[in-house]
Parts: sequence; C-alpha cells; structure tokens
Amino acid sequence: MTGRRWMVGLVLGAGSMALAACSGTSSSPTTTSTTAAPSGSSTTSAGTPSTTGAASATASNLPVTNQIRTQLVAAASALQSIPVAQFSGLAPGLTYYGLDKTTGIRWAGARLVPAPVPEGSDPSEAQISSQDAGSYYVFQQPSGGSWTAYPAGNTGPGTTCPVTIPPAVLQMWGWPAGGCRPNGV
Repeated sequence: MTGRRWMVGLVLGAGSMALAACSGTSSSPTTTSTTAAPSGSSTTSAGTPSTTGAASATASNLPVTNQIRTQLVAAASALQSIPVAQFSGLAPGLTYYGLDKTTGIRWAGARLVPAPVPEGSDPSEAQISSQDAGSYYVFQQPSGGSWTAYPAGNTGPGTTCPVTIPPAVLQMWGWPAGGCRPNGV
C-alpha cells in the first residue's frame, strides 16, 4: 500500500506541476487536456456503485476509473487555480459518470476532497474552496475532447446551473430534473 500511495503522490505532484501554468476563475469553466478512459466496472472513489439509475437508450453509466478520477480532480483544481496536490481525490458516493449517447458527450459530477494539512497549519486553498457545498462540480467532455469543469456546488433555488445536463443523464443518475448535483448536496 505504501508503494501505491507513493505512486499516487508522484502522479498528483506531476499533475500539479503541469497545472501550474493553467489558470481559471471560479466563475468560468476550465478545460484540461485529457481523454476518456477505457471501460470497466462503474464505481465511485470508494469502490461502491456510482449511480442509482439504469442505462437508457440515450444514456449509459460509465466506469469511474482511477484515470477518470485524476482527470476530474485536475479539471476542477485548474478551474479554481489550486494545485492538484491540495486535493486527495473525490468523495465516495458522490461521483457520477455517464455518456449521452445522442451527442457522444461524457458527463460527470463529483465532490473534491481536500488533502489534510498538518495540525496547527492554516487551511489550504483546497480546504477553503471545499467548504459547504462549494466543492461540487459538473464536468463535460466531448468525444475526443478535453474535460470542462463547472462549479455546481453553490447553485440553489432561483439560480441556474452553469451547464445543461441532458435529461436522460439526470434521470439515469437519479438527480432532479434540470439539476446540477445529486439531491441533498
């Protein structure tokens, strides 16, 4: 397990250096250069099923692999201009990933988890940005394209989602119609 943590740290560190040149604002989406991972089993970052809905003729669940997790963290951290290394991954049970079969666009929803800081240290930028509902994001990736992250955690009654997720994807995930995140988030 220690070797695996070292490898994850190395990958996150390399991603952090690669993102150092990237910048974005919290009010506009940020795109990262990544491609979709091959299929496997559909799971959250904790290894449990990622969605509650079944696939339809126009949408299907896709596997949430370690590669996809890394790509989503990178896209959201770039959006916030926060180094990837300040995040430890995605929240278990709150990661969704699917395909809109009619457009070929891949969609994801996830909450980032900030990495812990040493006791007595000031909170990291990631910890501050992840307070309350501010750490939930919706992601969009066109076929053969890059992930675009949208902040979706602070949307609420009377506010609009920064991107329109297809109804078939929302239904498959069990999210409210026109929603930006799962119920209760």
